[in-house]
Amino acid sequence: MFKRLIGTGIATFATAILLASPAMAREITHAMGVTEVPDDPQRVVILTNEGTEALLYLGVVPVGAAQSWGGDPWYDHIAAPLADTVPLGTELAVNLEILATLEPDLILGTKVRQEAIYPQLSAIAPTIMTETIGGEWQDNLRFYADAIGRSAEGEAAITGFAERTEKLHDALGDAVNEQISMVRFSPNRTRIYYKDTFSGLALNQIGFQRPAAQDRDEFATEVTKERIPEMEGDRIFYFSDDLDGDEASANLDEWLNDPLWLNLNAVKAGKAQRVSEVIWNNAGGIYAAHLMLDDIETIYGLASTR
Repeated sequence: MFKRLIGTGIATFATAILLASPAMAREITHAMGVTEVPDDPQRVVILTNEGTEALLYLGVVPVGAAQSWGGDPWYDHIAAPLADTVPLGTELAVNLEILATLEPDLILGTKVRQEAIYPQLSAIAPTIMTETIGGEWQDNLRFYADAIGRSAEGEAAITGFAERTEKLHDALGDAVNEQISMVRFSPNRTRIYYKDTFSGLALNQIGFQRPAAQDRDEFATEVTKERIPEMEGDRIFYFSDDLDGDEASANLDEWLNDPLWLNLNAVKAGKAQRVSEVIWNNAGGIYAAHLMLDDIETIYGLASTR
């Protein structure tokens, strides 16, 4: 009996020690160095739009997040699960005071946006960062998944997207050989988008071709109206401000009524298609990527590959 009591006491004491001990941690190498992070973070803050989508897809609702570009504060396609998430300003203007009140145990960000405030973020909680955003969203999803201890779920998400693009490639048949042009119209600057972009990466993964002038592993180039002929392709996907403010609408109308635009073969053939800027450009995450594939299926009259 005495031995059993001793054994019980030791077990109780050991349990108390385990409960009192801090969560296990590990080192993660990232764009800003090496940081020790908790194995199972419970209060995660994310400072990129694509990262917010990644966390939600992996089953983690962040306590705080950078608000969606042009969202109020979130894009419609992710608003529901973020009902209790605190908006922290934009990727380029993070509200550090509000962030600190959330008492996070892990902060995820990106060097290209938040390098300057990395010291302040690290003083609040362990902070790790990707190098950049955009075409790298799948690599970044792996990074986020590893950071929160869900590497297997991350690989499954990326594999699932790859399998869907393969199905879409097969369903397109000869149409996959179309040379796709991508253009963004904006009052500030109009640009032809190349392959190293969020939507460009997805088009390439499906197997679409690009016009020779756009077949570049680069981001984009700014163009004037004189360069409209460079927008030519078998099919043109273009986007502009989804909110359709007066200035953006007037600018878009001006470009779309320019004689050089109207003379493009794709335009004359009815193959110049406006698509959502949020889905094809701004959001940059896995939910948006799947919605982009939905758009392509609709445009080409295909059955869903989901």
